[in-house]
Amino acid sequence: MAQPRISAYLPPDIDPTKAPLAFGRRALPKLNEELQSPELLTQQRALMALCDLVHDPEKVYQAIALGFLDSLKTLLVHHDQTVRQKATEVLSIMALHSIGRQGLIKSGVISALTGLLDDPVDICRKNTHQIFDMMAKLPEGAGGVLQAGLIPPLVLKLKTELDEIQELILDTLSNCLRVEVSEALAAGAVTVLKEKLSHPSTAIRSKAAWVLLEISSHAEGKIAVCKEEVIPVLVSLLEDTQPEVQVNTTGALMFAAVTPQGRSSAMGAEAIPPLLKLVAEETSKARLNAIKTLTLLAELPEGRQTLLDHRDTFQRCLDDPSEAVQRAAEIAITVIEWKP
Repeated sequence: MAQPRISAYLPPDIDPTKAPLAFGRRALPKLNEELQSPELLTQQRALMALCDLVHDPEKVYQAIALGFLDSLKTLLVHHDQTVRQKATEVLSIMALHSIGRQGLIKSGVISALTGLLDDPVDICRKNTHQIFDMMAKLPEGAGGVLQAGLIPPLVLKLKTELDEIQELILDTLSNCLRVEVSEALAAGAVTVLKEKLSHPSTAIRSKAAWVLLEISSHAEGKIAVCKEEVIPVLVSLLEDTQPEVQVNTTGALMFAAVTPQGRSSAMGAEAIPPLLKLVAEETSKARLNAIKTLTLLAELPEGRQTLLDHRDTFQRCLDDPSEAVQRAAEIAITVIEWKP
């Protein structure tokens, strides 16, 4: 069932008129004073004006230097939903700039945002997750998310959040789990992600497969993926009609098949026919990952025996425009034709 898009429009009883700003360097100092005003309307108007200003990286730099982030952190727990909405919006815009991301990380904004995971207003939560997503794109930002203990609640929120927000959570997790996976595994991430592989949303299926790819890049992640019987579900997704789902699925399968248990599970799920189909499709974006996965399966006697009858499929890849595909095909042929 389609879900309504999260609206960023303000409640109808809010006056959207922007506060008049002084020109030059006095504008931002004046706004910072207004953010700390006891008057609700003054705070709202200051935040609206600030949303416009922080699109400019120079203004972001000045705002950080003037201590705006401390004021904004205070407003994140404000009783008024419009104040919380606009405060998170300002921070999400600042996070679009490199100087803004660095400032948010250093000022502890990530930890300050944790209380908004359960905010009753959809747009506040969406803004919050947009900030986490942007922060996690930097190694130190991903570290900040991990240090704030956010991985278990993010995994939990995948079960209940709106689709738009689930996509942001999956993006955040994909970057954080590249660094460390133990907390996610302990929180049952593999089971939750397995369920998301069957989601009606193409984006969620694709992103879930990508997060599983990141998990499977770690030794303990490979074990969990096999234990939770995720590989048969990945194999079923090889025939997904969406190319991006196929790419991420073959990538996750490739990492999982590095272990003997992973290869055995893939063989048991009859992964070879759909993988061969992807290799044969010259326009398939998943072609490279499919070849590499089949090369791993060829290390098993039964896999090698099956693939010996399909050497022509790999031979045709030797003329592929992609040098990476050519090299992968050469290695695959060598492994398939190897004799003990």
